[in-house]
Amino acid sequence: MSIVIAGAGIGGLTAALSLHAVGRNDVLVLEAVREIRDVGVGINLPPHAVRELSELGLGDALDSIGVRTKELAYYDPAGQLIWAEPRGLDAGYRWPQYSVHRGRLQRLLVDAVRERLGAAAIQVGQRVTAVKEAADGVVVEVVDAATGIISSHAAEAVVVADGIRSGLRDSLIGAVTPLASNGWVMYRGTAAAGPFLTGESMVIIGDESQRIVVYPIGPGLLNWLLVRPKSEDRGTGELGNWNVPIAPEVAASFVRNYRFDWLDVHALIASSTEAYEYPMADIDPLPQWVFGGCVLLGDSAHAMYPFGSNGASQAILDARVLAYQVATASTIDEALKTYEALRRPVATEVQLANRRQAGDVMARVSAMARRGAHGDAAAELQEIERRYKQLAGFDVGALNERRSWSVLKAS
Repeated sequence: MSIVIAGAGIGGLTAALSLHAVGRNDVLVLEAVREIRDVGVGINLPPHAVRELSELGLGDALDSIGVRTKELAYYDPAGQLIWAEPRGLDAGYRWPQYSVHRGRLQRLLVDAVRERLGAAAIQVGQRVTAVKEAADGVVVEVVDAATGIISSHAAEAVVVADGIRSGLRDSLIGAVTPLASNGWVMYRGTAAAGPFLTGESMVIIGDESQRIVVYPIGPGLLNWLLVRPKSEDRGTGELGNWNVPIAPEVAASFVRNYRFDWLDVHALIASSTEAYEYPMADIDPLPQWVFGGCVLLGDSAHAMYPFGSNGASQAILDARVLAYQVATASTIDEALKTYEALRRPVATEVQLANRRQAGDVMARVSAMARRGAHGDAAAELQEIERRYKQLAGFDVGALNERRSWSVLKAS
């Protein structure tokens, strides 16, 4: 009997690949949209996520589409360096850190699933609307987006990986799970531009009132994101919708003074070919991820504010731990419960840490920088980063030494 995955995002696709890697060839991915397109802009994959994708045999492919991140550097609004640290291999990890276009990463995963599990392993235009318990598993009800025809699939279990606005999750919990917002808006885009600093740097510029992040995601292509409080005439879009387009000059108007000899942020954003507006949202930590034969994964389980480069990464870790438990537990019920016991506390702490980064953390650091105490601000940032790596799963020593979640298939 198959395992059904609802959602062909990064988490759902990694779950399919991970289950295949432990010997499950009966995995079916159902995606609500009628076409999987290479949408979005850039994301970061720290070494803990890269390790898992590499152990799935995707390391070379990832290297071909991503940029290896060498350093992360924090600057104040005047462009003065507060603190910088090496990243990836330069920081002593056994795996790189990558910046990559989200759409290209998703395409890589789609192609890998179809190659390993067959072309029919991903079915698009199929929205999972309900799951019913059965004597030997579950029955998944699906609506075809093109015809409206309702069909069903018998499955051993269902992985709910359909994102922050998961209707299936809400039906399982028994009440609508509202999205929480901190009142900030994220503007994102890409622009053709030459390298800056090391050519493989990621920078965070600003303070508690506004922050800009810039990093390369390909040759001659920079990704940027700007976060700031919602204004009266901006940031009223739909919570949880990442792809609401805006004119790049709207975001550029907020950074007129961010012109440095090492990077002209205003010119970069103004020259962008695309830009999007996203009222920032997450969900409150959930008390439960497993509901009979259904299990939550990725944003449906722990959608978080996009600080710390860990939204997609935590979904990848979910997928790998889930597959490991499916392979090693005596029953599917035991596998799902053990997965939740291992992953839910960790993801909850990352969710809460990302909320803190959006608020009091940057306020403290920025206050120090404004006083000219850049050394104190650097020490604060260093300690914050150290603690965050530990709780998110990418402390360099712990990650390098942790045993693998790969499971050898029986011959």
